[in-house]
Amino acid sequence: MLFSEIIGHDDTKETLVRAVQTNHLAHALLFDGRTGSANMALALALATYVNCETRLTEPDRTDGCGQCASCIKTAKLVHPDLHMVYPVVNIKGKNSSESLLPEWRKFLTASPYRTLTDWLDATGGDNKQANISAEEARNILQRLSLKAYEGAYKLMIIWLPEQMNATAANALLKVLEEPPERTLFLLVTNQPDKLLITILSRTQRIPIRNFTDTEVATYLRQTLNFDETKARRIAYLSDGDMAQAMQLGQSKADDLASSNQHTWFADWMRACYRQDLTWLVKQADEFDKIPKERQKNLFDYSLRLCRDLFLWQQGAEQLLRLPDDELNFVRNFGKVLKPALIERMVGDLNEGAYHLERNARAKMILLDLSLTFTRLIKR
Repeated sequence: MLFSEIIGHDDTKETLVRAVQTNHLAHALLFDGRTGSANMALALALATYVNCETRLTEPDRTDGCGQCASCIKTAKLVHPDLHMVYPVVNIKGKNSSESLLPEWRKFLTASPYRTLTDWLDATGGDNKQANISAEEARNILQRLSLKAYEGAYKLMIIWLPEQMNATAANALLKVLEEPPERTLFLLVTNQPDKLLITILSRTQRIPIRNFTDTEVATYLRQTLNFDETKARRIAYLSDGDMAQAMQLGQSKADDLASSNQHTWFADWMRACYRQDLTWLVKQADEFDKIPKERQKNLFDYSLRLCRDLFLWQQGAEQLLRLPDDELNFVRNFGKVLKPALIERMVGDLNEGAYHLERNARAKMILLDLSLTFTRLIKR
């Protein structure tokens, strides 16, 4: 990955390049951007740039050359001085980043704009919650105890460090406090609020903004050869989320506006309105069987649509970025709900997400929400 391959973000690129050229690059950088942002892409581009052999002989270069041995190895994620850690679940005995390295290389080289759900789908992740274990933290210490093989720096990219358990986070904190010489830590996060404050204080935050609609449309035209109209339509629906834009772009041409998440939420709300308890119990059973990350994604979507319902009720429909079927649902369902009820639903959904994150039984959480919403909607 080169800086030139990333659409936009020129100010961030210039900041990173200037830090390298002036030898003011912090030993630990936190690439903070939401899901579908350029945070991982920029981390990979920086990793390519700092060890580029041409850069070492041409200090004024502002990007990796993409042709030297170091750039080629980094692009394939096989550089001996590039180490990566990412959340995993136990899959057929493979329960560490190193054991899933071939799958990870294939996954990330396909696109740097990926989500945790994409990763679990690619590896056949089960219903357990993905995390970065204490064993991974010990592996970090072991890998970084060695000297650099070829490059100017040893690099450790940690994708989604917020998925670390407490033991792993404390182990990472120790190595950040006393980093090995010529070592760079690149932490790529979507939820920095879940990281230890002490870890945040030992990293330099690099804020990564969302993509603009124009940038998303340009990327889709260049990578998927979409025409202008189709690219702009998808860009509008994705709202700066390149991962979502890629998913929409790879779906059926006539089904770009459809969403399994929307169907799930709409059916759920209609069953609550009908007080169809038999259907709700069945839905809770099915919800209990799907992977943990998908359960969390459905709750996240439900919260977003509640926000859209509130905006529509307040006369701010122009702020909504929704396909036609979701917009029609918001218009119709928004007539049934009172603003106070939406506020209560958001609170209950947040509480449900909190308990889900802490491994409460998913079936019980959803069924409790369903019974509560059934009673509130009919009040």
